[in-house]
Amino acid sequence: MIFTGWESPLALLKYELVQLEYEGVQVPKEIAKRVTCLDDESHKMDFDLVDEIYSDLNNLKVSLSFPYEQPYTLTEIKKARPSGPRRFDSIEDKDLLDKFHGAWTGRAVGCALGKPVEGMGIRGQKGLIGRAAIKEYLKNRNHWPLDYYFSGEDVGDDFVVYCPNSQRENIAFMEPDDDIHYTLIALAIMEKYGAEFTWRHIAHTWNSCLPYNVICTAESQAILNYNNASPRSTASDWVTPEYTSLNRNPYREWIGAQIRADGWGYGCAGNPELAAEFAYRDACWTHRANGIYGEMMFAAIIAGAFNVSDPIELIKIGLSEIPSHCKLSEACMQAIEKMKVKKDFYSYMDWVEEDFGDLNGVHTVNNALVVIGALFYGELDFHRSVCFAVEGGWDTDCNGATCGSILGAVHGLSNMESTMIPPLNDTIKPSVIGFQEITMKELAKRTFDVHCSIKNS
Repeated sequence: MIFTGWESPLALLKYELVQLEYEGVQVPKEIAKRVTCLDDESHKMDFDLVDEIYSDLNNLKVSLSFPYEQPYTLTEIKKARPSGPRRFDSIEDKDLLDKFHGAWTGRAVGCALGKPVEGMGIRGQKGLIGRAAIKEYLKNRNHWPLDYYFSGEDVGDDFVVYCPNSQRENIAFMEPDDDIHYTLIALAIMEKYGAEFTWRHIAHTWNSCLPYNVICTAESQAILNYNNASPRSTASDWVTPEYTSLNRNPYREWIGAQIRADGWGYGCAGNPELAAEFAYRDACWTHRANGIYGEMMFAAIIAGAFNVSDPIELIKIGLSEIPSHCKLSEACMQAIEKMKVKKDFYSYMDWVEEDFGDLNGVHTVNNALVVIGALFYGELDFHRSVCFAVEGGWDTDCNGATCGSILGAVHGLSNMESTMIPPLNDTIKPSVIGFQEITMKELAKRTFDVHCSIKNS
């Protein structure tokens, strides 16, 4: 995800107004007008006025007509969820190890595939929306439909393709990316703290392992809140996840937590309920509502993917761990109905864009719909599904990574056929302290050890 979180006070306020409306809070026109009066370009930002506006916004309440039930605490979330399998039987160790290797590999392949066109997918180019821009770029090069890594040669003036190390001419490993970094962080946390880790352990690990310039949006705001309120290296008792996730954090329902789901799904393979709980601990201090639910849902899907190979069943496993009447659940249930009548992924995505295209390109809900659509229309074929996930636009590397992770867990590396696997040479070179270069085979072994430790704890 290349969308940074290091925004000006004015930009944060503008995003906050959008976010409040999404949460069912009606912002008075007088407050919105005061926001537009702030002059960020003159370098004379009125910080006192910013503080006053935030104070007024904090006093606003959710409208009584808001139809959704979106609790914050894990206890309340569990009360609001539907029935579900919660846990599956164990699988043989050799199969599980192969599936871990497949999951890490699938995540890396999908991430690398989507990285070069993430900006194109979010903003669009040549006057086209993101998905259409990607298609136009590929068609102009006779590479449509997507079937291999993007080329960076002879791009021209109409399009911009990013990340040379993830382009077909150069790719030789999985380069640094937050979609990989957070999965590594989850592994490190479970190795060090076991099943009893807390959100503070996560914050401390970020401070120890992640350079600030690789942290984006909700994550950047949350870690700033955590550190600014903390004397030296230990957070004060009053610094709560409620504070870090809410204070001047308008990205709290964006995709940042959703892309952090995988490590918890791996560690809790076969146990969707526990995976969702781990995901909650991870998300609760950076996100709220559907931002949290997105991570919980995909952690449960990934945990279930080690045992289940039906796409609709997997989606329902994920939905069984989040509130029935939240926006994400409603959107996914609508998607399941649309899958019954839309003939292919492209017509399905036409519906997604029509109904959810007003959301930010790195929002949780619209991107979740891309992933589940790719799983369904790709019929769990690894290569085809990952390509669909990237063709769907918006946060292309995140969606490719999540889709690839799920399918890697379903199939295991030994059953994954794709021309996109060999170029990575089984190698990740991230920007995480302690993981400067590592093979996916080694990550699979360490994940297996963590899983066994959690299962037996």
